Amino acid sequence: MSPTFRALSVRNYRIYASGSLISNTGTWMQNTAQAWLILVLTGSGTALGFTVALQLLPTLLLSPFGGVLADRFAKRTLLRIMQVAMAVPAGVLGVLAVTGVVQAWHVYVLALVFGIGRALEAPARQSFVPEMVGPEDLGNAVALNSASFNAGRLVGPGLAGLMIAALGGGVVGTGWVITINAVSYLAAYWALQVMDTERLTPTPVIGRGRGAVREGLRYVRSRPDLVLVLTCVLFLGGFGMNFQITSALMATDEFGRGASEYGLLGSLLAIGSLAGALLAARRTTPRIRFVVLSGLAFSVVQILSGLMPTYATYALVLPLIGVSVLTMATTANAYIQTTVTPAMRGRVAALYIMVFIGSVPFVAPLVGWVGEVFGARASVIGTGAAAGLGVLVTTLWYLARREGQRDELRALAADLRSRHGRRAHLPRRAAGRGRLRLPQRLREHRAVGPRDDRDPANLR
Repeated sequence: MSPTFRALSVRNYRIYASGSLISNTGTWMQNTAQAWLILVLTGSGTALGFTVALQLLPTLLLSPFGGVLADRFAKRTLLRIMQVAMAVPAGVLGVLAVTGVVQAWHVYVLALVFGIGRALEAPARQSFVPEMVGPEDLGNAVALNSASFNAGRLVGPGLAGLMIAALGGGVVGTGWVITINAVSYLAAYWALQVMDTERLTPTPVIGRGRGAVREGLRYVRSRPDLVLVLTCVLFLGGFGMNFQITSALMATDEFGRGASEYGLLGSLLAIGSLAGALLAARRTTPRIRFVVLSGLAFSVVQILSGLMPTYATYALVLPLIGVSVLTMATTANAYIQTTVTPAMRGRVAALYIMVFIGSVPFVAPLVGWVGEVFGARASVIGTGAAAGLGVLVTTLWYLARREGQRDELRALAADLRSRHGRRAHLPRRAAGRGRLRLPQRLREHRAVGPRDDRDPANLR
């Protein structure tokens, strides 16, 4: 099997990936249909933005609790429950639209309920992958998950548009598309149900004590490498995932194009994103340097796209933006999954999701305001510059922090050698009383992550 798809040789993951692809396609179909539905009902772009915000807000607020659930309960069981929890609001909204009784407030409420289910399900979904595949295939499996997501993003909106148009372009058409998404969750549920549980390696669950979220935050703070990765994800998520705004501003305000040309830009981004995920799947070991370099590459390419003189040249650069963003996101996710203590995997995955997706609604208004006041090009160039500056500053902090810890360890080692030399001349009992232990913080430092991931040279 090709190295790009080697994780599919694992039967459980192959079944899981098949169900996920169907579900991802259905989700993107619903996103498109739901946006069209609220526009038909209200004719308001503000209402559309409010709907998107309601669906994304739970990711910011509830992801940490979703991470605790993922670490506290069996992930496969939790995922099956959450497939039902997401299918129900989709099914209700679909039936309301098909029967013609749907109102805007129905969409708002059900988008929020759906977003809550998604926020609680995502950490378990992310951290379940290591239970299906071994460490040697984990990075590849994480990358293939991203490829599946972007394949759905590439196919789903087009299918939804064709179905809505074929069914008259109104409320009823959107209802049938949303209902299809509700049914698509059966594929994900079926995949989880028919897995061979004997071949899974479940993570030990944590107790029910208080402070699980704080414990996860303390764990991340004790790992400068995780702080670096999550901060890079924060800047790329906040400033790099506002393509709907920046591409719309460039297409309409800067180049005077219409809806079809704007839609083409989204497809080009999706092609680049899919290519980035597949390229990441070929690498066997995720490295911090790939996260940093792909983040800086996004900054350069984003700024370059803002300088493009024509619609055609701007469109040609967009796949490179998709490649850089997905390379960063996929590598960061794989790095977290492969280096985090298994008992913390769900909570750290929740932080990843929270900073990557949850930051978008807060930065989006600023990006739109800059485009409105200073022009579309300023919005595009500004997002690229902000993301690059954030990644660069955080990387410099990481290097300084790691160098300081390395100097501290050298000094401690010299002290140990000195004390050992002095104890060699003492009686055995006295020498034993003088035994020196590493300070707690340094013992924790030595205990986390593989050896090369603790080394600043890992950035080379």
